[in-house]
Order: sequence, then C-alpha cells, then structure tokens
Amino acid sequence: MSYYSPSIEKLIEAFERLPSIGNKTAARLAFYILNASKEETDEFISAIKNAKENLKYCTKCFNISDTDPCEICANPMRDNSVICVVEDVKDVVAMEKTHEFKGLYHVLHGSISPMNGVGPDDIKIKELLSRVMGGEIKEIILATNPRVEGEATAMYISKLIKPLGIKVTRIAHGIPVGGDLEYTDEVTLSKALEGRREL
Repeated sequence: MSYYSPSIEKLIEAFERLPSIGNKTAARLAFYILNASKEETDEFISAIKNAKENLKYCTKCFNISDTDPCEICANPMRDNSVICVVEDVKDVVAMEKTHEFKGLYHVLHGSISPMNGVGPDDIKIKELLSRVMGGEIKEIILATNPRVEGEATAMYISKLIKPLGIKVTRIAHGIPVGGDLEYTDEVTLSKALEGRREL
C-alpha cells in the first residue's frame, strides 16, 4: 500500500531508477523538487533536456561532448601519438583532473565480461584498432579498472596491438597515498610489488 498520492509515487519511482538511489533518498529528492520554486524546477528540467538533446559521442574517442570532435581531440596542443584507453567517460574526467596526461583518449564504454555477456565486439575495441592503424600512434596506455574485467580487457587489447610494433603500457596499481600496509589487501600489495621502481 502506498502512502503517497499517485503523482508523488510516480516521481519517487522515477528517482529510484537512478543508480545508488534507494526509496528514502528518492522520496527526499521528490519532495525537494516539489518544494522548489517553479524557476528552480524549470531550470532543472531544462538542464536535463539540454543535456539529452545536445550531448553526443565524439566520433574519434567516444568521449561525451557538446561538439564533435570533442574539445580534447580538437585541441592542437595535445600529443596525437599517445592514446590513453579507459572504460568510461568518467575515467577521462579522473585522468584530466591530474593535469599530467597530455595525449588523447579512447573510451571503450565498458570492459570484456563474459559472465555478463559482454564480449570484445560489444565495446569500442574495433574503433581503437582503426585509430591505431592510422599510423601516427606510438604508445597505448591501458588505464582500465583494476578488476578482473578491466585486467582481461587490458590483456586482450595488448595482445592485439603489440604485434603492430606499438608500445603498450599499463597504469601502475598499488597502495594509495596515505594508506597503511596492514589494511591493504593481498592483490593490491602484490600489484604494488610488481610495479616497484628504483629510487
């Protein structure tokens, strides 16, 4: 039995469809919208509508953008010989926040996961190979997530690209800054040992 009117219930259900939003948070968001001014709600609706209508995927790197090519691909100051391969659009943002990487990106839109029915043809690997065949790429940096699926995807891509004579590197994994060894899991510790470097 629902305690809310059908219109409120429908709004709560709509918020519940968002990732990581449970019933209580959805109800809080619904009542926030209902108590907001008409201008605030109109602005919120307009922002969603604008994003849905104007955002598109860059035809080069598959990042989400208002323009095609995206700002990163169109920037003449970027190093066109290095591509950082990531799983998701949010990973591009994370890498850009470091202000360290000056090359281009390639967004796979997922990772290989046979258990979830995701194979190499379901993500943007063919498109990556097309970019590599262009001839000016000198290095591919594999920055997939350090999970089983991310590792499998990195290995698969590496096996396809290495025979082409292009340098393939993997981002280092290990202990986060400020972390304690005693609380670090065995897999992370072993990756930290593998990725050690001379001082």
